[in-house]
Amino acid sequence: MTTVVAAEPVNVDAIAALLEELHTFYGETEVEPRDVRIRQITEALFGDPPLAHAVLVGDTQALVGLATYSFLWPAAGLTRPLYLKELYVAESARGQGLGTLLMDSLVGVAVANSCSRIEWTTDRDNT
Repeated sequence: MTTVVAAEPVNVDAIAALLEELHTFYGETEVEPRDVRIRQITEALFGDPPLAHAVLVGDTQALVGLATYSFLWPAAGLTRPLYLKELYVAESARGQGLGTLLMDSLVGVAVANSCSRIEWTTDRDNT
């Protein structure tokens, strides 16, 4: 059964692998050594305070997608938006609605945190 869950420290290795795939997707030919990525992810997502947040999609076998986000301030009326930084689903898992599941999860996070909107940008050539 496919589910969306908030990232936890136990997921750091899977997050590192997904982010490596993401960098390759964007044409990166070199990535940081794995230990550097693990440290960066741990500091960003699980530091005190966390600098960012992530939700993950997958099943009991593997995590196959993620959305990373932060909260910004201010927005209209001094509210805050949720800013989606990265949305990625592994190529092998695309076309199954997993991106929609991740976005629906972010809508829930935004509502729970009284966000006025969700914002994101993407490259023009990222279909």
